[in-house]
Amino acid sequence: MPPRSAWVLLAGALLGWFASVVLTIEKFKQYTDPSYVPSCNISAVLACGSVMRTDQAAVFGFPNPLIGIVGFSVVVTIAVLAITGVGLPRWFWGGLWLGLALGMVFIGWLIFQTLYRIGALCPYCMVVWAATPVLLALVTDQLWSRARPPLRILAEWRWTFVALWYAVVALLVFLKFQDYWLSLV
Repeated sequence: MPPRSAWVLLAGALLGWFASVVLTIEKFKQYTDPSYVPSCNISAVLACGSVMRTDQAAVFGFPNPLIGIVGFSVVVTIAVLAITGVGLPRWFWGGLWLGLALGMVFIGWLIFQTLYRIGALCPYCMVVWAATPVLLALVTDQLWSRARPPLRILAEWRWTFVALWYAVVALLVFLKFQDYWLSLV
């Protein structure tokens, strides 16, 4: 992986890791004090406290941010190895790509749940929503930039896919909460 890409991979992974850690701390504070108001409760719409109290916030029986702590820790480690010039085998990058792709599927499901079932946005969750596509794009380039079509095409268009992801999510968030956003103007 080129050094610049490795540094971006590290920055994105640290951002996602930090958001996951803060969410985990907030969740454990809620466990110990049911009246605790999380720091990310900004308004009725931007309120991670109401999101964290739902069943969707612990799909596998434990808080979802723990998945983020583990997953982003793996990416941080791989990014540090890439920065230091350690060559990793192709299958290793393939495993990371698969993990990030599954993470994107999970995030997509969580976005749907947040918008259409819960009705509130978690600011720290949105940091993860923003960081993960970039990480996937970087690993896609590492894995398939020299592959044959159609995989090389996927690598060549990776930033278009990231921009499209951001645009679709932003549009869905705007449409769902347009009354709130327009009241801020």
